[in-house]
Amino acid sequence: MSDRPTPLRRTKIVATLGPASDREGVLEQMIAAGVDVVRLNFSHGSADDHRRRLSAVREIAARQGRSVAALGDLQGPKIRIARFTEGKVVLEEGAPFVIDVALDGQAGDASRVGCDYRELADDVSAGDRLLLDDGRLVLDVSRVDGSAIHTTVVVGGELSNNKGINKQGGGLSAPALTDKDKADLETAMAIGVDYLAVSFPRSAADMQEARALLGEAGREIGLVAKLERAEAVADDETLDGIIEASEAVMVARGDLGVEIGDEALIGTQKRIIKHARSHNRAVITATQMMESMIESPLPTRAEVFDVANAVLDATDAVMLSAETAAGDFPVETVEAMARVCLGAERERIAQSSGHRIHEGFSKIDETIALSAMYAANHLSGVAAIACMTSTGYTPLIASRIRSGLPIVGLAHSPVAQRRMALYRGVISLPFDTSEMSADELNDQALARVVAQGIAVQGDHVILTRGDHMNAHGGTNTLRILEVEAQHE
Repeated sequence: MSDRPTPLRRTKIVATLGPASDREGVLEQMIAAGVDVVRLNFSHGSADDHRRRLSAVREIAARQGRSVAALGDLQGPKIRIARFTEGKVVLEEGAPFVIDVALDGQAGDASRVGCDYRELADDVSAGDRLLLDDGRLVLDVSRVDGSAIHTTVVVGGELSNNKGINKQGGGLSAPALTDKDKADLETAMAIGVDYLAVSFPRSAADMQEARALLGEAGREIGLVAKLERAEAVADDETLDGIIEASEAVMVARGDLGVEIGDEALIGTQKRIIKHARSHNRAVITATQMMESMIESPLPTRAEVFDVANAVLDATDAVMLSAETAAGDFPVETVEAMARVCLGAERERIAQSSGHRIHEGFSKIDETIALSAMYAANHLSGVAAIACMTSTGYTPLIASRIRSGLPIVGLAHSPVAQRRMALYRGVISLPFDTSEMSADELNDQALARVVAQGIAVQGDHVILTRGDHMNAHGGTNTLRILEVEAQHE
């Protein structure tokens, strides 16, 4: 019998591309180190930059035999102050400060500044609290006089050009999709992203608008709702509506933490992950996961615990932003993230599940997928669950149950293969059944799993499939197969 396969990392890694990953050889090393999804941040760079980077990802992934998904991330209505004559000012605690939406955009000083969001004066009133520069500066609104919002500085400090504004508790009326976002959405479709993230959605309607804009041409693109507004997570009905209108959600902890307060963030993160999984949606945990590695070759202990905590919450993926887009150690950051994920996944809590154990099922494919996972978790000698799939849906359902075993998604469609790259515990492999007879499908699937080093002689592999391959929703069969000598 061969040696046991090396444990496979279940939690996926999303890495943002940028100038750091553009350096010679870096992208290739990042993908080799374990990047599963690349993020194209439309807040920075041109359409040509994104097209060039995605083309390089596709070429490198094909060479390395990997399925790597691409996530396009729309900027959304980032509300910002305008600019200062001197570039920056220092706001003193207790001092008055005016945000005037009618002020010349270049004329800011220590007493006032303009704002690019003209509706801000209508959205705030006396008693509101405004947070600038990701909450580093705090202003309390004393009154609104026409275009001028008069505030008192509660927490002061240095304030420079174009910093963001949040209203504590949410309530800003800016639409989730700006004109820039709509143009970037067209670019995302043209270059072939697999997922598209919508920033600052307030309700399911914002996600439905994005789906309508994608239309028939973008029907295979998965929508990701970035949860960063207080009103999006204020109650379970709104949260669940956004989740159900999306293919995945992102716990976008930067703006979300500013709006709801850091003290509420950890509980909200856990609630989002739990709700996303219960609705059979993927979930990404993001923002400042290894921020110190922008300038350091090693993460802090706090960052290690943060990543591990998200893994134990059963997030599908953890995301790197500036660490890989602009940092000094992009490859080392991916390697560190992979080590921490593997370490956390060894804990027993990461491998046990009570997911939907007391619920009934209404769909046959869902019943088969969850039955396969329960069987795999309770039958000794099982090395993997293999799912023949046309869309990746069966592996997604199966991956909602915690397990220490890999789920192998066998798909002919490259789109389905890349879509599965985001799902926790799913290994996506190409599997073309067009030249296979019905009698040889099982043997060929088992051989593919063995060839990948996932199972060895004597192991069992649980296989799910449908009577008709490439038929969406057709999974209706579960088989338990044994790896015999000829498969070695």
